[in-house]
Order: sequence, then structure tokens, then C-alpha cells
Amino acid sequence: MTPRIMNALLAGAAALTIATAGFAGPAEAGGSLSLTLTPHNARQENAMRMGLGIYGLVNAVQNGASIRQDGFNDTAGIGQNGFGNLGIVHQDGNGHNGSVQQNGNNNAYGLFQFGENTNGHVVQNGNGQVGTAFQFGW
Repeated sequence: MTPRIMNALLAGAAALTIATAGFAGPAEAGGSLSLTLTPHNARQENAMRMGLGIYGLVNAVQNGASIRQDGFNDTAGIGQNGFGNLGIVHQDGNGHNGSVQQNGNNNAYGLFQFGENTNGHVVQNGNGQVGTAFQFGW
């Protein structure tokens, strides 16, 4: 990852932290925050695709699909029609519901859910698409 991309990610994380600081409430209040990242050029697309590929290598993803859950009462699904697709649903916490549906070829998407009770569903129609979503629930 280039220093420019790393700085952009760090700046985004800092902005997200600052933006959510004012939303603190009682623990029982509940709520969620979603951040969707989509590349705007070929360089960003390659970087995101490489990041998802590294996740796949580290987590031994087989056949282009991975569901990883650490918690209770989580539901997840991945459907793929085509070839060369990479679909990831990673859930850490309780009560998450997420799915990735890919129709086409050479698509890549990572849905990452943390905390509690997030709900995310992604559909990619076409070829060569890439994206990532992070959801945080409380």
C-alpha cells in the first residue's frame, strides 16, 4: 500500500472517529454507522482489490467466498453467478445480518460488520466491480 493511500485511510478513520464522537449516548440507545468505500479510478480499484485479496489469503478463502462470524445470532450469505468473484462477509459481534450477491465476473466485495445488530446487503451486477462496506452497531 502506498503512503498516499495509507494517509487517506488514516485521515478517513480520524474523520470517522471525530464525526461519531458527538453521537455518544447511553449504551442501551442502540444505533449504527455504515461506511461504504468505492474506488474512483483504476489505481484505487487495484488497491482495494489487492486488500481484499490479502484478506482472502490470510483467512484461507476458498472458491472465492468467505463467511467469518465471531458472535451470536448472526446470519450471513453469499451467492455468486459467474467466475473470478470474491465475496466476503465478516461479522464480529452479535445479531448481524449480511449478504453479498454477485452476478457477473471478476467482482470483489467485502462486507465487514462489527458491534451489534447491523444489517447490510450488497448486490453486484456486471463485471469487474469492487467495493467494501464497514458497519458498526451499538
